[in-house]
Amino acid sequence: MRVLVIGSGGREHALCWAIAASPILAKLWCAPGNPGTAQVAENVAIGVMDFPSIVAFALDNIIDLVVVGPEAPLVAGIADALEAEGIPCFGPSAAAAQLEGSKTFAKKICDAAGVPTALWERFEDAEAAREFVRRRGVPIVVKADGLAAGKGVVVAATEAEAIAAIDAMMERRAFGEAGAAVVIEECLVGEEVSLFALCDGNHTLLLGAAQDHKRVGEGDTGENTGGMGAYSPPPCFPPALQEEAMARIIRPTLEEMERRGTPFRGVLFVGLMLTVDGPKLIEFNVRFGDPECQALLPRLRSDLLPGLLATYDGELSHFDLRWQETSSTVAVVMAGRGYPGEPERGGAIGGLAEAAAVPGVLVFHGATKEDADGTIRADGGRVLTVCATGESLRAARNAAYAAIGCIDWPDGFCRRDIGWRALG
Repeated sequence: MRVLVIGSGGREHALCWAIAASPILAKLWCAPGNPGTAQVAENVAIGVMDFPSIVAFALDNIIDLVVVGPEAPLVAGIADALEAEGIPCFGPSAAAAQLEGSKTFAKKICDAAGVPTALWERFEDAEAAREFVRRRGVPIVVKADGLAAGKGVVVAATEAEAIAAIDAMMERRAFGEAGAAVVIEECLVGEEVSLFALCDGNHTLLLGAAQDHKRVGEGDTGENTGGMGAYSPPPCFPPALQEEAMARIIRPTLEEMERRGTPFRGVLFVGLMLTVDGPKLIEFNVRFGDPECQALLPRLRSDLLPGLLATYDGELSHFDLRWQETSSTVAVVMAGRGYPGEPERGGAIGGLAEAAAVPGVLVFHGATKEDADGTIRADGGRVLTVCATGESLRAARNAAYAAIGCIDWPDGFCRRDIGWRALG
């Protein structure tokens, strides 16, 4: 098969790494890619939102499957643009991608399908939103309705925090038009986890679970980020509870999307809160997570590519996946100082080969660039994801941080407590 992966982050490097191992792969490209993807695929200088160029490249190179990493092109309709030219795409249509593209749409799907989730209200007027917060009290959650790169959510412990979030999103447009409307909902209490499932429109196949670390600081403190690390599987989310979430959340959502004439095909990544009343939905995502993808894929024993193809072809009912059931993976994000604000850029990164030589370790590139002499430099916020797989969660974490100790990057930082909820 000839495959094109769309994206340039750590998630796309992990996808390329997994796909490159497939015996049915003939050729792999990544657009635009990064120095990490260049190790396993041929990078193509096409932006993720340049749909005409992506379609033209896919036609010219007889691509058998396009695998889309980021959410923005999916919500904007890249799958529709490819399908219009007869090019198979792993990823939902623009209509189905509204599960992530609009918090309001997602909540309406939950209400129609009977999916357990937080009580909610939508607001397009900032003063009405502020008055709602004053009336309902705190803690409370304020979400930008549209896409905000994983940062448009504030869990407010005080009224002042909630009103500041409303002002930032709706008045100052910190997230652009994504914050023109907000969804305000009750604050669920429990352990937050992520569940992943392949969906072919009618059938679904459990991919696995992970626990992310959204806050920038140790002990889950500081600002929200796109994710500072993850581990898989989370001990607080055993298989029986995962199946409960599939039955109460994933399958009813698929049925409701099919009923509306917008079947969902791709990977559905649901953020869940494990409450005393069982799993409840926090949010839908219509793509692999970052860094959750980097934590999941190293544990996969099966060939990923046939699974992606079965998802597109509607053949998941005849497909299965095998995992390393006795292992755990820890993925630690290294970010540029200043992230999630404006990060330090341009600093040289050394020791990557030494880090990758630590047993069980993989180093996935995110926001990196390569000089003509081969020097790797930081070029954004979340720059690297250092992943380690071990016989236990503690062994995996120890290996990940041992690898990070090999990396020479004065401008970088990471959280030193990934996995703390399970390990203390």
